[in-house]
Amino acid sequence: MWCPFCSSEDTRVIDSRLGDDGGTVRRRRECQDCNERFTTFERAEISMPWIIKNDGRREAFDDPKLRRGFLRALEKRPIASDLIEHSISIILRKCAYSGEREISSKMLGEWVMDELRDIDHVAYVRFASVYRRFQDLDAFSEEVDKLRNIQPSAEAEQLSFLRAEKKRNKKA
Repeated sequence: MWCPFCSSEDTRVIDSRLGDDGGTVRRRRECQDCNERFTTFERAEISMPWIIKNDGRREAFDDPKLRRGFLRALEKRPIASDLIEHSISIILRKCAYSGEREISSKMLGEWVMDELRDIDHVAYVRFASVYRRFQDLDAFSEEVDKLRNIQPSAEAEQLSFLRAEKKRNKKA
């Protein structure tokens, strides 16, 4: 690390701590030449993959667009905001850690539907109806029948436990 005072390359780390958000490392450094001290911050740089649309276009990953779609499906549903944020962060991690430079919008849509299925079935059907472009009532019925036949996953059971716990805390 270059010293910002004398441009020397000879600096040493005196102290390291996690930053406020836990996503950064704060390092206190000292220049070996001029003895000045300064602080640096390190953050992991993880690039999100590009999204390949159904028509073949490539689009930069748009976090706010993902959030809008997710929240629109959950609009007016009694779901805690921390459950929503947790699910969105799971999707973001899947994208970031997929190891791919590009992922299909189809895959991203499936990840969103998986999360919505575990959180709220009504929101899942709302999102699926738009995402899969249901044309008639039979398509809705088929999707609802699939939901009825699915055994709850461990994560879904955990989410429902968290919801019940929150309701108990509100009543207390």
